[in-house]
Amino acid sequence: MKRAGNGTGQDAPNRLLFVLAVLLPPRFTPQKVRYDRRYRTLDKYRFIVGFLIVPLAFYALFVVSPFLQAIYYSFTDWSGGPVANFIGFDNYQKMWNDERFWDSLKVSALLLVVAPLVTLVLGIFFAYMITSGGRHRRGQAIAGVAGSSFYKVVYFFPQVLSVAIIAVVWGRVFNTNSGLINGGLDKIGIEGPAWLGGDHTLGLISLLTVISWSFVGFYVVLFSAAMGSIPKDIYEAALLDGAGRARTFFSVTLPLIWDTVRTGWIYMGIQALDTFAICLVMVPPHVLKVTPVFLYERFRDGQYGYATSIGVVLLVLSMVFSLIIMRVGNRDRIEY
Repeated sequence: MKRAGNGTGQDAPNRLLFVLAVLLPPRFTPQKVRYDRRYRTLDKYRFIVGFLIVPLAFYALFVVSPFLQAIYYSFTDWSGGPVANFIGFDNYQKMWNDERFWDSLKVSALLLVVAPLVTLVLGIFFAYMITSGGRHRRGQAIAGVAGSSFYKVVYFFPQVLSVAIIAVVWGRVFNTNSGLINGGLDKIGIEGPAWLGGDHTLGLISLLTVISWSFVGFYVVLFSAAMGSIPKDIYEAALLDGAGRARTFFSVTLPLIWDTVRTGWIYMGIQALDTFAICLVMVPPHVLKVTPVFLYERFRDGQYGYATSIGVVLLVLSMVFSLIIMRVGNRDRIEY
């Protein structure tokens, strides 16, 4: 046993030579080290790191660094000048006692819960109709409705519009005196309400409608792609077992696209929490205000330190929401 151990030690490359070979370019790798299994494993990861180091450096510089700076400035009294005095948790204490912040956070939290549910349900429904909602055709287990490709373009169209344009157009639609909705109601003898005039509930419904309308097309395309990747043999087996459309959807389609639904849920929640331009342009400030708009107003007033502390709270809220959805929506992965 002792002799075998000595032989193994003689065959292994020198540790110093091995370390140098890892640090040097591959062309300078000594022959003694090149065919060592450990070196080949490290060389594979060195190749991957070589490709990732530049984009990761840019990501750290332009994404991670601003987050860290925002966290630092949230503990200061920075007002835009060169001096930022450290004040501890004063900004967070001020936020805790600010009723305007809590009012805006209630609206944002409500959108965080309701907007993903409404948008994703509509997106899944329309995607299922496009991919599987048509009549059964000869030789096909499932088929989409007629003109499904055209519907995808129509649903996705709001994604190519500017958010500001969407807010301005829908602001005119919800206008009390000359809006499209109230104008139609007046023609049938119904007095239209002030959608964006003063009622908090109507303003929230209007905002939720615009958010869902503007984002549902993206999820229609996303879920359509996920449903289209499901093998047709699975649907044929469900039909042979006598499953109807509803049973096929809940027992076959939804479980197989659940990972995509969970990802879309997280993404839509972050989008709902970050509703800034639509609310700022379309909804009057006295009706309702979301937290990003409240943050913007603090920046506009020169309270940069206080505003960054609000941004940190939004960051934490987004992370908590993502972790909850990842935890609650976690289930066994189905492979096909």
